[in-house]
Amino acid sequence: MYQLDLKEAYCPPQADTEYRERTIEDMLREQAAERPEAMALRELLADGAIGREWTYAELLADAERCGRALAARHPAGTRIAIMGGNCPEWVLVQLGAAMAGLTIVTVNPSFIAREVRYVLEQSGSGAVYYQPNVRGSALRPVVDEAAAGLHASDFIIDITDHAELFAGEGDGELRENKPQDICMIQYTSGTTGFPKGVLLHQHGLLQSNYDIFVRWGLEPGHTVTCPFPLFHTAGSAVCVLGTLSHGATLLLVSVFDPVAVAKAVEREKPEVLGGVATMIFAIIEAAKATGTDVSSVKTVVSGGAMVPPELNRAAQATFGVPILIVYGQTETSPAITAAWPTDSGAELTETIGQPCSHMEVSIRSPNENSVCAIDEQGEICMRGYNMMVGYNDNPEATAETIDADGWLHTGDLGSISARGYVKITGRVKEMIIRGGENLFPAEIEAALLEHPAIAELAVAGVPDEKWGEIVAAFLRLADGAERPSDDDLKAFIRERLSPQKTPAHWVWVDEFPLTGSGKIQKFALAEAFAKGEMAEAR
Repeated sequence: MYQLDLKEAYCPPQADTEYRERTIEDMLREQAAERPEAMALRELLADGAIGREWTYAELLADAERCGRALAARHPAGTRIAIMGGNCPEWVLVQLGAAMAGLTIVTVNPSFIAREVRYVLEQSGSGAVYYQPNVRGSALRPVVDEAAAGLHASDFIIDITDHAELFAGEGDGELRENKPQDICMIQYTSGTTGFPKGVLLHQHGLLQSNYDIFVRWGLEPGHTVTCPFPLFHTAGSAVCVLGTLSHGATLLLVSVFDPVAVAKAVEREKPEVLGGVATMIFAIIEAAKATGTDVSSVKTVVSGGAMVPPELNRAAQATFGVPILIVYGQTETSPAITAAWPTDSGAELTETIGQPCSHMEVSIRSPNENSVCAIDEQGEICMRGYNMMVGYNDNPEATAETIDADGWLHTGDLGSISARGYVKITGRVKEMIIRGGENLFPAEIEAALLEHPAIAELAVAGVPDEKWGEIVAAFLRLADGAERPSDDDLKAFIRERLSPQKTPAHWVWVDEFPLTGSGKIQKFALAEAFAKGEMAEAR
């Protein structure tokens, strides 16, 4: 850990790791030259068996093949959407696109056509690379509907068909690329309800995720088990780029089944296991139920939501080590703070660790944007090399997030101790974190307001033992309308948004608690619901 004695809520950059500006291609070539026969990528199948494998030399060769094929199809700078689950070809496209001077646009495979179309249009994607089936759902019909009439329809490529994926590889050439080149656009929603495309560059993604694994003691030859979805930075940035930059082995979980993962951990003995809190809990329960020995794991990491103390105790009982939290957001590539393996006590269970390397972190007054005092609540802000370039074609939203002095405002409330440990105390934003998945009320509200029986509504997160938070919709009936059933509302929202955004609770109210300026007090609704004060809460 850092030995700090801060005098105000500001932590200067800590230069405890090697700082290098390099490209994804540079990193992969270095590893292939140093350890060509070492295992780079292994596929964990749904039943827990090992599927295909790539050494570093083989991964470089296939990434080059993919890059040449991509370069033969697309001009430099083209955005290409990728929509699929955790398959090795996703990784090949990610690496190959960077080597071809292209930008990947990640798409959640659970999105319906309407959501996919928005991403394709807003990003200006010129192609869609997709996996045919993800968790039993056929993606081609969704892609075809979403891309109809758009430039993306010019190239719709099945990434699991290697003849199609690598077609034209002899006609293309890899392109020169630079560390500051944008290589990834990930979509995240905001208070407006419209998803924003976060522009991320190669250097930020590489250095940030190299650094986080330095903190956690990853070494060449270690194995990192990754059940995080690749369309999130936790998967494609932390796990893929962080693991490969250390010369370690990425064990890519194709379909998350806790029993299969637990048995694979017993057999393969990986040093690192990642997952959101709900995944870790499920693996612990599976290990207990099956008598599986998962004690080979030396590091358990989680992000996306705070880890409950009882879950950390369960992890220590099962794995022999605590869960190390990493905090960040897509806009920061993604890590801002992280726990150390040597942390203990309240600093382990009640904080989100210390700031990561080479970046500034401060707690700032939401009203005056001044630095707060030690342990004083304010907004968590950061400034550093790993910040996004901005939001795609959205300068207003960029200016709202990054201030004139270069501070990126996370929207989270927190404090920092004199020792540099950061706590989250609340959220400026109204984001709901459901099992590590970020959901945004405004997006759900916008879809529900299309229902003719709803006059007014508010969506908020309410506590849940399994997911941490779940979605509750508080509704006021339109005059003269007949109240729809819960099932009718679920069917209505599922036609417009993906399943995880469907409210778990539907609560009808006659009026809403309001602020002095007439805005709905969502926190008051959520608190009343949690206390059981809502007559129709169910």
